[in-house]
Amino acid sequence: MNTIIMLVLISLLILVHEIGHFAAARMFGVRVSKFGFGLPIGPTLFKTKWGDTEILVHAFLLGGYVSFPDDEEKKDTEKSDDRPSEETDTLPSDSPERFKNKKPWQKAIIVSAGVFMNIIFAIFLTIFAAAWYHKLPAGTSDVYIEEIITKDNASNIVQSDAKSGDRIKSVNGINVTSAYKFIFVVQKSKYFDGLVDSKLITEKIDALKNLNPGIDFENIIPKNTKIILPKRTAEVPLKISENVALGLEKYKSTENELSKEEIILRNEILNKKEYTLKEDTDPESLAKALADNYKPLTIVLERDGREIVLNDIYTDKDGVLGIKLETKEKFIETNTPKEVVVNSLDYLWRSTKLMVLGLWQLVTGKIPVNEMHGIIAITKVGSDIIETYGMLNGLLLTAIISINLAIINLLPIPALDGGHLMFLALEKILGRELDEKITEGIGKFFFLLLIILMVYVIFNDIFALVTHKF
Repeated sequence: MNTIIMLVLISLLILVHEIGHFAAARMFGVRVSKFGFGLPIGPTLFKTKWGDTEILVHAFLLGGYVSFPDDEEKKDTEKSDDRPSEETDTLPSDSPERFKNKKPWQKAIIVSAGVFMNIIFAIFLTIFAAAWYHKLPAGTSDVYIEEIITKDNASNIVQSDAKSGDRIKSVNGINVTSAYKFIFVVQKSKYFDGLVDSKLITEKIDALKNLNPGIDFENIIPKNTKIILPKRTAEVPLKISENVALGLEKYKSTENELSKEEIILRNEILNKKEYTLKEDTDPESLAKALADNYKPLTIVLERDGREIVLNDIYTDKDGVLGIKLETKEKFIETNTPKEVVVNSLDYLWRSTKLMVLGLWQLVTGKIPVNEMHGIIAITKVGSDIIETYGMLNGLLLTAIISINLAIINLLPIPALDGGHLMFLALEKILGRELDEKITEGIGKFFFLLLIILMVYVIFNDIFALVTHKF
């Protein structure tokens, strides 16, 4: 049922967007030949006539469109079930009902009306949710230790001063405002992660030289050489940016990765004071094997109004700390009309900034393309959110998607609304209309690219579902 609800909400966004184009076109007296829900790929499920406009519902529901007589005359004239009426075909070329005969500013309003409607719809949904539920998410959560697991726990959290009910304030200097941030830092600090800092490698080589003055550490150390090993020490604590902690930027380690041979060596010398080499060994490989240990965690807790600092905390080899977390989402009250409006706009503004930042990270390659997901993932995640957190979060997710749809459509990419606006701006700058064949060719090319991207995103969604990524 929640999946159906989410699909209905997403469908509303598409309808609202196309209604924006339709309403603006009719406001300026432009005839609309077709109003399509879904893309004209595959069979048409439903078709009817409303005035001069043909209403169509296509089987490929991922999209929508509004078509004008100008568009229809550029299409193939072969007969099909979706061909516009003869009345539309014979609309005079100088007719004021044609889109191309409107003033540039009128065209711009018609093209951008879908984006405008998505923004208005997002504001409406957020205000409705705030007024109905009398609260909005603050965007942060309090994270507590619900339970410390003692059985088979290889982490030293058991011997620390941590207790059930403690609120986790920070980890390695990063404010813990969500369970995701805490878990991310903990897992990236796991014991024997196979990554070591260059500075620590150099320190280990120096320590080996001091303990073994008779061995040449400038060259390959021969097999059967007996080496005194320095004491193992903790690695450099993990330091990451706020964007990485929020999941807005992909984590990229700058440390040196151990090879398979170095990992085997690391395991063999573990807890030994001396070791006889079984084969010729590069001093740097030995140093790397010695350096790989654990990245210490500094966790600040809050208990009864006072801070408790836990230093040098480590996980097990799987990055498990051995605690069960409890998350309590923080909300902002919206009891008065002023609180409803102000807090709703603030919520959307915060969400929009995060989306723009995420889009920029994607464009600049800081977030890989395989992290892109589409309607299948959105529906699955949205359904889970409704089931877990209720309809409030489902409505707010829909509002955020509506804003996201508006942002994406404003990108200056041909085949999107922003591409049409770009062409209109060029016409204004040049003082003449652009060559239709060129603009049409560019539009078709980018439309094909969008279809390919859509197929790729759907594949990502299906793969993520099959692999239980979400």
